[in-house]
Amino acid sequence: MGFYDGYILPRFINCACASKPIMKQRQKVVPLASGTVLEIGIGTGLNLPHYDASRVDRLIGLDPSEASWALAGARAEHLGFDVEFIALPSEQIPLDDASVDTVVVTFSLCTIPDPIAALQGMARVLRRGGSVIFCEHGRAPDTNVQKWQDRINPIWRRLAGGCHLNRDIPALLSSGGFEVSALEAGYLPGTPRIAGYNYWGSARRG
Repeated sequence: MGFYDGYILPRFINCACASKPIMKQRQKVVPLASGTVLEIGIGTGLNLPHYDASRVDRLIGLDPSEASWALAGARAEHLGFDVEFIALPSEQIPLDDASVDTVVVTFSLCTIPDPIAALQGMARVLRRGGSVIFCEHGRAPDTNVQKWQDRINPIWRRLAGGCHLNRDIPALLSSGGFEVSALEAGYLPGTPRIAGYNYWGSARRG
């Protein structure tokens, strides 16, 4: 891992993903998690303060970047529930079948190299009746914005650690074995339109 990926990129992503509009999105979805929770792409732990400790028994955070998790610092302390970090990519979930109640994935499906494999793994570890709570930026509905997303995506992907601007989040969830049970979408205020169209809600195994 080079200097940029190991040192600069985690701090850049931490800063970008901690903007006020994005933190408001986290506040909408993360408190819905309950029971044994698997967070995909836990990164620097930006979701941690938003979990409802009265609803969560245990949190397992999966992320390939140990450097990012090291930045979590005080966010991982005094939460009221146990947190376990596993340094593996999202396509390699080392948990038993039907072993978690909730999967949380926020601003991570854009970056996972094989999102379908990762989603299939999430479906595998979810218990019956469990759900995926998601919030992701993705492909905008406006043709002009889509064109710019497609044009800029190759450069953006290289600079932003593999992040894609133009992934169709509902389609990915469906292809990964989920049925979306609740969905909201829209441009976030104060963010560039090419990266500011958000999808958030919940999904269950199909």
